Amino acid sequence: MSAIDENHLHADPGIEGHHPHHGAAVGAAAAGPLQRERATTIFQKGAPGRRAFVCPPLDVPEPDAESVLPARLRRSQPARLPEVSEPEIVRHYVSLSKRNFDLDSGFYPLGSCTMKHNPRLHERAAALPGHARLHPLQDAERAQGALELMFNLQGALAEIAGLPHVSLQPSAGSHGELAGMLLTRAYHEDRGGRSGIGQPHKVLTPDTAHGTNPATVTMAGLEVVKLATNPDGGIDLDDLRAKADSDVACLMLTNPNTLGLFDRNIQEIAAIVHGVGATLYYDGANLNAVMGLSRPGDMGFDIVHFNLHKSFTQPHGGGGPGAGPIAVSERIAPYLPRPVVTRSADGVFALDHGAGDGAAKSIGRLRGFHGNYGCFVRSYAYICSLGADGLKDASEVAVLNANYLLARLREKGVAEHLPLAYGELCMHEFVLSGGPMKRDLKIKTLDLAKRLLDFGFHPPTVYFPLLVDEALMIEPTETETKETLDAFAEAIAQILAEAAEDPQIALDAPYSTPVRRLDEEA
Repeated sequence: MSAIDENHLHADPGIEGHHPHHGAAVGAAAAGPLQRERATTIFQKGAPGRRAFVCPPLDVPEPDAESVLPARLRRSQPARLPEVSEPEIVRHYVSLSKRNFDLDSGFYPLGSCTMKHNPRLHERAAALPGHARLHPLQDAERAQGALELMFNLQGALAEIAGLPHVSLQPSAGSHGELAGMLLTRAYHEDRGGRSGIGQPHKVLTPDTAHGTNPATVTMAGLEVVKLATNPDGGIDLDDLRAKADSDVACLMLTNPNTLGLFDRNIQEIAAIVHGVGATLYYDGANLNAVMGLSRPGDMGFDIVHFNLHKSFTQPHGGGGPGAGPIAVSERIAPYLPRPVVTRSADGVFALDHGAGDGAAKSIGRLRGFHGNYGCFVRSYAYICSLGADGLKDASEVAVLNANYLLARLREKGVAEHLPLAYGELCMHEFVLSGGPMKRDLKIKTLDLAKRLLDFGFHPPTVYFPLLVDEALMIEPTETETKETLDAFAEAIAQILAEAAEDPQIALDAPYSTPVRRLDEEA
């Protein structure tokens, strides 16, 4: 017995619901750093008079608060803030951080999220004073370096997408989607509808679409029309032909889709959509599978959004800054958000707010300032460090890793209870169906996901796409090693084996996390 296993056998008997046998299978990658002790608030750790920092005496005239701030905006009494020493502040937040699972701690195969490693080199670049301390209201002539970086990033993304015009404004993938729908609406409004008919108002979305697609369509004031999936996992062309009419404004599509399959009918799909005067929108969430291999613009797409926090290594999570730039074709370019970064003939960079007809057609600003600049620095550093060949290699290894993991799971007999939902191979991710597992082993996909936490792995995406029964979507990315993929496959096989003997182990999991099962509906 290993020391890790012995530690789990002798886990704290005071942990509610703990069963020693249930923890014994946890491997060396166990989520040990995830703390089980009860958390305390920062207020509970403080005491009156404690300080982390004391300001020096004021050496300038003290302003009159009443002359600076209206009475309605001033507090009637001091804010109730914790009084804590610096060591306790540091310990408190470091302790809280260890109660979360993160990419630096373990494998995070969250399907359609591309949880790849975030290189520390890029963090160093973003932290350089010229980047980190640049004020967003700085005059353009004193921010030439930042504007040059943004201009070059626009050009790199345009080349990757195969579309000539880029806006960096959207702050997330969903924000990029909203921009795409607003661009589509502006495009059709500018054309005045079509002769003799009303304004196009329907947007086609596959039943495999990310949930943000239909939500974004609704937010943009358009109508969602669902498209069926064919037996091969792609768009059902007959259903598309039946629904593509003069009311259709756009088709939103991910390629490869959320089943991890590249739709080989994409050129025919583009011809059908363009044939009724609609636009074709590319959800870039799965771009990590095809960088340097194929370009959305070459497939016939008019609008593309990028997830810089997926494909281009800007860190995810925490509700923090993201970036969802968009690239568009010539016919959509007049409607792009303003401003965009431009370069004059003499090499001076500027923010172009547009003028005259160009400004009138623009959908306007999507946010304050010009985007989350730190995201741009990290992503540009990634593109420069890899180059065109490196981006292609990244996508090829991402696809290789996904297919290797799929093969390892099959080799271990997992397919009997978790078969591949569609196809035989995959692109960068794949979707398993837990229907047979639920029927034969009496555990659901959610139970398997929670049990994986005890093996030190973050669960894959569960119950999506919705058309797959008990779906489990796995995306390993290109930055994981063979040993990690082997260990993950072994964990899945072990959980299924123990469920065959005693399904209650998985039904009660997890055992090693700060919080056990929250209140759930049966």
